[in-house]
Amino acid sequence: MPRLSEVLAALDALWPPERAEGWDAVGTVCGDPDAEVDRVLFAVDPVHEIVDEARKLGAQLIVTHHPLYLRGTTTVAADTFKGKVVHTLIKHDIALHVAHTNADTADPGVSDALAGALDLRVTGPLVPDPTDPHGRRGLGRICEPAHPETLAAFAARAAARLPVTAQGIRLAGDPEGLVRTVAVSGGSGDSLFDAVRASGVDAFLTADLRHHPASEAVQHSPLGLVDAAHWATEWPWCEQAAAQLDAISDRHGWDLRVHVSKQVTDPWTTHHSSGAPN
Repeated sequence: MPRLSEVLAALDALWPPERAEGWDAVGTVCGDPDAEVDRVLFAVDPVHEIVDEARKLGAQLIVTHHPLYLRGTTTVAADTFKGKVVHTLIKHDIALHVAHTNADTADPGVSDALAGALDLRVTGPLVPDPTDPHGRRGLGRICEPAHPETLAAFAARAAARLPVTAQGIRLAGDPEGLVRTVAVSGGSGDSLFDAVRASGVDAFLTADLRHHPASEAVQHSPLGLVDAAHWATEWPWCEQAAAQLDAISDRHGWDLRVHVSKQVTDPWTTHHSSGAPN
């Protein structure tokens, strides 16, 4: 049975913390390096539901994509949401490790997992990492579907393949427009519109698209937009990451039991629409 420090070293080799953005908060939040680990849980969000799931599983390590303390803190008091998470983790000897923007740009990374969930062939990064001599790392991915399809058909496939959320899938652009190439980016992607336009793709699938950038994008060009829930676009990474750790465990003879949480921790819980004019 490996020690936590050994497992964390393997995770840092997959997603080196030095490749995270300067504003990010990645790495180990809590955990005893000498503790033994035989069960690991992957999830998107470090929230109470995930900690409870890990406790019930008997997991000694949770790996999440989103940080617990992205902007720092001055307290871990248990009467705060995040402080209670920390207290529960420590009380039950559960470590927490975060791979965020260092997993976004990895090879394979978050957008590779998203492309895989949609059966898209990746041709390269949307925003290449200039430090990668092989040209495979970077933010987002440029992809091709197996065959050209309408934007409506592509959006329908995204709705069928990605985890179900209250938001579902939103589409902007001509539903009958043909999609031969597509850019994908797990998580919030409207800061990438310049790179998307420069790539010349027919469609862009991402999350958290805001009104003004989306409106400007569709006015600027015939680019089709497919907007999914943030959590849904990043959850496929959990399965990819779990498979990577499984392979490492097999090579080292660790016999780890690796789980992926299927709890929907997207914060939106219901969706209503009205036919009344604004």
